[in-house]
Amino acid sequence: MKTLAFLLCLILLLALGALLYIRLAPSDPARWHADPDTIPDPNTPNFARLTTEIPLPRAEVADRIDAQARLEGAQKLAGDTGLTTWIARSRLMRFPDYVTIRLEETTRGTRVTALSRARFGHGDMGVNAARLRRWIDTLTP
Repeated sequence: MKTLAFLLCLILLLALGALLYIRLAPSDPARWHADPDTIPDPNTPNFARLTTEIPLPRAEVADRIDAQARLEGAQKLAGDTGLTTWIARSRLMRFPDYVTIRLEETTRGTRVTALSRARFGHGDMGVNAARLRRWIDTLTP
C-alpha cells in the first residue's frame, strides 16, 4: 500500500513538474521570431498559416493587429511594424503559442503573412486558425 501511495505521489509530482515547465519555459526570440514565409510547417498539426491582402496602410494594419493581440492577452516577444512575434497563451493551462506576422506594403494596401503555432502538444483543436481569423477580421475596413 505504501509503495502504491509513493508511486502515485511520484507520478503526480512529475506531472505537476511537466506542467510547470510548459507554463514557465523561457521563450527564445532567436528560435520563434522569423519570417513566416521561411518557417517550415511543424511536424504536428497544431499550427495555422494565413496570407491575405488588406486595403489599409501598413502602419494601420500593425496598430490594429497589435491592439487585438493585447486585447487577447498576447505579449510581444520580438519585432517591429514589419515583422512581429507574440506569445499567446491558452486560456486554461496558459501554454504558449507563437504568432508571427509579417506586413508588406503593396500598391493596394498591405500583404499580411501570418503563422500561429503551438510550442507543446500535438493537436490544437483549431485554436491557432481561429486566432489568426480573429486577428485578421479586425482589419476589415
